[in-house]
Amino acid sequence: MAVGGVGVSDGQDRSYAGGGRVTAFVVLSCITAGMGGAIFGYDIGIAGGVSSMEPFLRKFFPEVYRRMKGDSHVSNYCKFDSQLLTAFTSSLYVAGLLTTFLASRVTSRRGRRPSMILGGAAFLAGAAIGGASVNIYMVILGRVLLGVGLGFANTAVPLYLSEMAPSRHRGAFSNGFQFSVGIGALAANIINFGTEKIKGGWGWRVSLALAAVPAGLLFVGALFLPETPNSLVQQGKDRQDVALLLRKIRGTDDVDRELDDIVVAASDSASAANGGLQMLLTQRRYRPQLVMAVAIPFFQQVTGINAIAFYAPVLLRTIGMGESASLLSSVVTGVVGAAATLLSMFLVDRFGRRTLFLAGGTQMLASQVLIGGILAAKLGDDGSVSKAWAGVVIFLIAVYVAGFGWSWGPLGWLVPSEIFPLEVRSAGQGVTVATSFVFTVFVAQAFLAMLCHMRAGIFFFFAAWLAAMTAFVYLFLPETKGVPIEQVDKVWREHWFWNRVVAEEEPASGKL
Repeated sequence: MAVGGVGVSDGQDRSYAGGGRVTAFVVLSCITAGMGGAIFGYDIGIAGGVSSMEPFLRKFFPEVYRRMKGDSHVSNYCKFDSQLLTAFTSSLYVAGLLTTFLASRVTSRRGRRPSMILGGAAFLAGAAIGGASVNIYMVILGRVLLGVGLGFANTAVPLYLSEMAPSRHRGAFSNGFQFSVGIGALAANIINFGTEKIKGGWGWRVSLALAAVPAGLLFVGALFLPETPNSLVQQGKDRQDVALLLRKIRGTDDVDRELDDIVVAASDSASAANGGLQMLLTQRRYRPQLVMAVAIPFFQQVTGINAIAFYAPVLLRTIGMGESASLLSSVVTGVVGAAATLLSMFLVDRFGRRTLFLAGGTQMLASQVLIGGILAAKLGDDGSVSKAWAGVVIFLIAVYVAGFGWSWGPLGWLVPSEIFPLEVRSAGQGVTVATSFVFTVFVAQAFLAMLCHMRAGIFFFFAAWLAAMTAFVYLFLPETKGVPIEQVDKVWREHWFWNRVVAEEEPASGKL
């Protein structure tokens, strides 16, 4: 068959597993693309840090500042309960959600690289406006532009990493996205710790403006990045040109079988050029992937991680720590999270996705229960916990962050990016990112109010979801370790539950 001038030879064994070696070319390309993850992490970390800085609160959120400075009639759990403050955080994700629908179409039709360029440009504009803000409207506008950048970057970058990586190392490369998120968040925590000490009260401007550094690297780097072979075939580029690029990426001349798989997938993609989302939503053979595209990002958010990431400094101030100490503690947990994600890059292709999901989920569940128990027993509406118990809470937060860092953090992006056939891959990633943004907005907007009304019970709320998601993975998520990306659809046909769902339409799918 042929698609856009790209032919595929028949009768070949497509059971290859290696996909070539790891070349410097693909490593540099993926590091550059990973700047999209670094900006994501930086934006998460920076918001929580500046939200605990007194000059920032005094200028833009004076009511919160007054409560924090000594209103004895307000509970410890309610001092930061402000819808305007949470709007500052969640506006980024609302903009990201709305942008995702456009980004999905651009990523599918024009390629992964143009989406990264557009994302980098929006990031640069948002960083400039945020750093120069003189009123709350400018602050939120800057966050909205950063959200536009996230919509493009979070749609394109995970796909780019999955498609560029050799199949046997796809987990490690794709987990690089979450590692970049962790590095970005760590950088934000370190910068917040430093800028908080700037005399004159303008340190928050530096924190917000420095988002331009990874944004600039993504924008400039994306101008020189190659497009992925999968996307080029999907756009109908010449087979020989794609083969030359694939040989350069893989570091071997033996790329015919991988290219044949890509072309077979693109033959279905051609029929989905204007209806990928419709196919995903209506055709039964894509039902397992659609369930995962919604369930995995939903579960990733109700782990409670973004509540911790957004508001860790605020939470630590709630239990009585000072401004500088709370920011330093966030640096420590940021180091732990980045180290755990780095570890996952070495473990995921050895032990598999399911093992890390199950072990990390159990670790996070235990941490949330213990944090909730300590706060319920030791922190009332007034006063603070002792330094010893505060240290225990910080340790448990670090254990929790480590569990997320090597399980639901990276795998929440890896698994959705690798399970979709090419014809619905951009649409599927769009659903994944949109779902993530919807529930990120919910958690960001609701956490401080939930903390105020549920007190320590909020940690038991997240623990219950952790139990549910761990059971879901055990029962319904098949292993995709080492499976070439254009052959991942076969794992659903071999699964105890999903084989009954996809069997009806299997003959119509045209898959080998």
